[in-house]
Amino acid sequence: MLNLLDQGLVERPITRDLNWGVPVPLENAEGKVLYVWFEAPIGYISSTKEWAEKIGEPNRWKDYWLDPETRLIHFIGKDNIIFHALIWPAMLMGQDKTYCLPYDIPANEFMNLEGQKISTSRNWAIWVDEFVEKFPAEYLRYYLACIAPEKNDSDFSFYEFQQKVNKELNDVLGNLANRVFTLIKKHFNGLIEPIELTDNSKKVLEEAQFLYKQIDEGYKNYQVKWNTKQAMDIARLGNRYFDERKPWAEIKNNPHSVQETLYVCLTLLRLVSVALYPVMPKSMNKLRKMMGLSELSEWEELDLKSNYTLKEIEPLFFKLEDSVIEEEVKKLKQNAKLNSSKANQLPVKELINYDDFAKIDIRVVTILFAEKVPKTDKLLHLKVDIGIEERELVAGIAEYYKPEDLPGKQALMLVNLEPRTIRGIKSQGMILAIESEGNLTLAVPEKYSPPGSIVK
Repeated sequence: MLNLLDQGLVERPITRDLNWGVPVPLENAEGKVLYVWFEAPIGYISSTKEWAEKIGEPNRWKDYWLDPETRLIHFIGKDNIIFHALIWPAMLMGQDKTYCLPYDIPANEFMNLEGQKISTSRNWAIWVDEFVEKFPAEYLRYYLACIAPEKNDSDFSFYEFQQKVNKELNDVLGNLANRVFTLIKKHFNGLIEPIELTDNSKKVLEEAQFLYKQIDEGYKNYQVKWNTKQAMDIARLGNRYFDERKPWAEIKNNPHSVQETLYVCLTLLRLVSVALYPVMPKSMNKLRKMMGLSELSEWEELDLKSNYTLKEIEPLFFKLEDSVIEEEVKKLKQNAKLNSSKANQLPVKELINYDDFAKIDIRVVTILFAEKVPKTDKLLHLKVDIGIEERELVAGIAEYYKPEDLPGKQALMLVNLEPRTIRGIKSQGMILAIESEGNLTLAVPEKYSPPGSIVK
């Protein structure tokens, strides 16, 4: 934000020429609607009011938006920071009520899909309503937590999704629960009571408690990805402890030791049920129910005094077969290809007359210089030779061209476009590009042409 302020604030349009949206409430504004970034934040307040009315407490919304003790947290993508940190707060501060302003704005990086940028227009996307018909929603929640782009861009991979479900949820957490519950049901009639712990067991619980406290702090700092790993590390600790103690081999000669092992493992599972509850609430309540615990309503501290009376047990998770994942990857690629074919058959835009066309001035230019626009991922700052002079402009091609590869290349440019300032740079024209299958390619002359050559 500070860098953006240093560059100076720029004018931003708040209307668009569309036939749908929130109409601009002004005279002579027919056909104009409010730009979504301008009107959408107000919807947060409106939706809270609507919710309060639905539950029969019409003034309840004020607890969220007018109470100075309320902490308003905005979880957003990094490309929306200026709207949530500057423009919307300014809009609220201009009202006659003292609305709550954002207390913190955790901004995430971008998430890609199978190595490519997510694009709903290209159908290179995962549609959640379809996804949860095939996979449990909590599998998706867990994987998204594991790859949350909190500090760096991340990539959604169906094969990694499968690995996280099979190798972590099933083989680590599910395996620990199954082994522990099976022994308790078979040899202890489903009941495990508190027991005096040896130093080794105390050490394991101390290690788990250390991880658990880190998770508590992690949620306060919005570190969902880190917390998910730490929670699974508690389950891994339980599996190592279980394997080292070999309760299946000790049950005949040392049932007291086995009871201790199982009690410690139950305690670890209980910690995991709390730590992963924000990510997988249904699964963790299912785990707690099998352990004879109540559904979770708040954060729990380590408890070494509880009895555990197991209820009916069942597998906590199920594995995903290779064929199911392969089918999803195939469907993703086929849908994107089909959508691309349709995109190439877009209808012709509204007709214009010859006089309108004659106003357009497109010329061949030679790129002299290129660099990335600071604090952006998509923009390049270009200097070009248009024949009669040199000009500067901003082009949204940074995802497709490296700055060092552009000097010397020729391109086609609309040179009589009204200048506008973008990120502090006066952009004097528009480079033409061809969009195909989600990629941009510069429109270039077939052979070298002197800068300034007119396109007719």
